[in-house]
Amino acid sequence: MIITNVNLVLENEVVKGSLELRDGKIASMSDTPSQVSGAYDGENGLLMPGFIELHTDNLEHYFTPRPKVDWPPFSAMSAHDTQLVGSGITTVLDAVALGDFSDEKRKTDLDLFINTVVESQRRNLTRIDHRLHLRCEVPHASTLELFERFVDYPQVQLVSLMDHAPGQRQFVDVEKYRIYYQGKHNLSDSEMAAYESKQVALSQTYSEKHRNEICRQCHQRGISTASHDDATIEHVLESKQLGMTIAEFPTTVEAAKKSHELGLKVLMGAPNVVRGGSHSGNVAAHELASLGVLDILSSDYYPISLLEGVYKLAEDERNSLTLPQAVHLVTKNPAEVLKLNDRGLISEGKRADLVLARMVDGHPLVDRVWRQGKKVF
Repeated sequence: MIITNVNLVLENEVVKGSLELRDGKIASMSDTPSQVSGAYDGENGLLMPGFIELHTDNLEHYFTPRPKVDWPPFSAMSAHDTQLVGSGITTVLDAVALGDFSDEKRKTDLDLFINTVVESQRRNLTRIDHRLHLRCEVPHASTLELFERFVDYPQVQLVSLMDHAPGQRQFVDVEKYRIYYQGKHNLSDSEMAAYESKQVALSQTYSEKHRNEICRQCHQRGISTASHDDATIEHVLESKQLGMTIAEFPTTVEAAKKSHELGLKVLMGAPNVVRGGSHSGNVAAHELASLGVLDILSSDYYPISLLEGVYKLAEDERNSLTLPQAVHLVTKNPAEVLKLNDRGLISEGKRADLVLARMVDGHPLVDRVWRQGKKVF
């Protein structure tokens, strides 16, 4: 098929022209409109590579749309998939939490969650490419065992290591930790104090041991690893020494700058960009973009934020990002870090995973999505 009358977001420029797709790949490009009868008219929209999402917890919301409500798994998967494709995402790593089972439902749903992703792909039930991201909460006794149970699934593309114990990383400010978890679990002051003490003890017992062993096994298998919430230079040096390739949600400028300097790709949340800052009081993504140390955006908990985040960063005069560079944050850069060399750019021979977007009343909206040349939205 041919897509014509579009603004092609290429690696280093935006070109008005047309695109020919054949056998699921980009066959050729032109900087002139196509005269072929039946070509799809993009009506001057913006044609980008399909977005690649590395970290989203979105599927959990569909499995349990309300407390004590279980939704049929393949129906939940279909609803999740539909929201993602409608947000321009064509490749996603669905994140699964291992070890942190303060919410008992996460534990009981774990196998169901993972098997639904695996079976949906095997039976071709989804519109986009779903893979797995194992989020390993390292300060828990069961984390390593669960990691070893799932790590050899071929869908596993990324493993991140996180420690949410109070007083460090995301929760350097212990008061913010108390506000978040006391409200989440409805704890009294005395119960909250006991909960804090337990999390600190677990971190001291398991965190370093699990972090080292999980990284060792990932490197043996060639699986990419990510740090999470690095806050200090020491955190970053440890991540580099362990061979990690992504710095997820660094909480300070110094941690982000050091990660970037050492070659770790700095990943921040697109909701942070859309909202203008972090909801937990940490560093703002737009500040890292202005410093030239922002490499990847993740939608985290709100899929459409990828598209909105790209537009906001490209229009933000506080940084020097061009539109192609902003688009790289959700296409080329995540593809490279996962070694998905067949996608992430509009280029001859690449997969025809494409997003057509346009502005409506000042807001970017997804108009069409193709996966391997097939229209899926």
